[in-house]
Amino acid sequence: MADAAPTVSRADRTQVVIVGAGHNGLVAACYLARAGLQVLVLEQAERAGGGSRTDETVPGYRFNTHSAAHNIINMTDIGEELGLAEVGLEYLAMDPFAVAVFDDGRIVRFHRDIERTVDELRAVSAQEADAYAAFMRKAVPLIEWSMTGIEAGASTRRVAAALPGRLRSAGTALARFGGSQRLIRELLAPYDRLLRESLPSDRLRAPVAAFAAHAGASPIDGGSALFGYWQAAYHLFGQWHARGGAQGLIDALLRRADRLGVQVRTGARVTRIAQQNGTVQGVELASGERLPAQVVMTAMDPRTALLDLLDPPLTGSRARDLSSTHRGNAVQCVVHVAVDRLPAYPGALPGDYTGLQSFVDSLDDLAAGFARAEAKLLPLDPVPTYAFTPSAMDASLAPTGHHTVYLACPCAPFDVEGGWERHAEAFGERMIATIAERAPGFRESIQGVAIRTPELMAAELAWPGAHPMHLDITLDQLAWMRPTLELAGHTSGVRGLFITGSGTSPVGGVAGSPGRAAAKAILRAHGAPRAAASNG
Repeated sequence: MADAAPTVSRADRTQVVIVGAGHNGLVAACYLARAGLQVLVLEQAERAGGGSRTDETVPGYRFNTHSAAHNIINMTDIGEELGLAEVGLEYLAMDPFAVAVFDDGRIVRFHRDIERTVDELRAVSAQEADAYAAFMRKAVPLIEWSMTGIEAGASTRRVAAALPGRLRSAGTALARFGGSQRLIRELLAPYDRLLRESLPSDRLRAPVAAFAAHAGASPIDGGSALFGYWQAAYHLFGQWHARGGAQGLIDALLRRADRLGVQVRTGARVTRIAQQNGTVQGVELASGERLPAQVVMTAMDPRTALLDLLDPPLTGSRARDLSSTHRGNAVQCVVHVAVDRLPAYPGALPGDYTGLQSFVDSLDDLAAGFARAEAKLLPLDPVPTYAFTPSAMDASLAPTGHHTVYLACPCAPFDVEGGWERHAEAFGERMIATIAERAPGFRESIQGVAIRTPELMAAELAWPGAHPMHLDITLDQLAWMRPTLELAGHTSGVRGLFITGSGTSPVGGVAGSPGRAAAKAILRAHGAPRAAASNG
């Protein structure tokens, strides 16, 4: 049974404690502080940022530790509402947003502009150009419609202004899919089926699948078709690099939070969230320090928060539903490669280094990699891999004339047969070999390497299973069902205890909308001591 928190006067209590200083926790902190609440953010790591940090993992070279490009948060008005540009956040457009580099030397570019992309495809294949144009014709209104869910916590005025357009997009999507039944059938399909039906060859299927795999879903997973259609989001809203790396977003949020009076403590691991008689009492740190609080928000894996840290833990239907949520064994393995020149893909153009560079040759290769990960095995060669070279557009990341190459395999097993200590170096070498076979001289350009295995990321970031989304993004764990139906409103069933983070509604990834929506849930439940202040 939980002990009662020490008795303190209401005036002496921290009004809101947020557990976790990833981007969602910091977004929530800013909204709450802007409304006049006193906010303390506790972060278990020595630095804030979670998966959106940028660190010098190779001496002299700064790499994104996980998050490499920002798409969803730039679909929202969170940056504008919090005035993040005013405190130093600058986003640079990644266009082309993706370039596929095949093992036979072919290069396929995906520009922000759909017509330009189709025109370049037409120069090689009229069939592929027509197929991609038809694919986007169906995907665009579907993604425009889906924005209703992505912008959770948006102002009433913004929702009202967007509603007519969203309704038009819904009608257009239904018409282009041939009615609601056909649309449902499409969304329940795996993206392997979608791409095989929509696109004529792996020349288009493979790079679209490489982006779809960011959701952590195998091409053959039922209900994953939406991730294939998500290709349209990059055309509609762009892909963005924060100057200075993903850390640019975190630094701006920290500056805004500081101006609003938020206190952020790092190296402060919460080991217990106390509740008594169904009401939250506060938190306890690994040091033994107890911090009473009227309101606690967890910005972390919701299963860990409510089933492990909460004392007594969640019970009843909420606990049963939450404990049955799922996350797969396929996650990312990242390799940071410092080089003295950009990869020399034959036929590459200067703009080819701004976005994602895909080295996935076929849908089958990707599906096989995911299947092996679920069996606790590493993928076969060539390892499905993609790269980002952000130093090509942001010179602050590397010494003059040098560059950073961020390599990631989207289907590495978290739990691997034999353990990661045994496999890390050899697997990193195999990922490097995948790019070296397509970029002559790449090995000779290497100045240093840092391998970030799933095991390392799980320990460093407190991500169970090294899952950056905390839970799989599947149709049963998305939007109003994330993490579960009863918990999607960011409340927990314990008075004063709220949840946010990538494992909560509406979606994972660098979105910020879970943080804003959770802050709005607190303000609805507890009110604000004063009207919303200016940005500070």
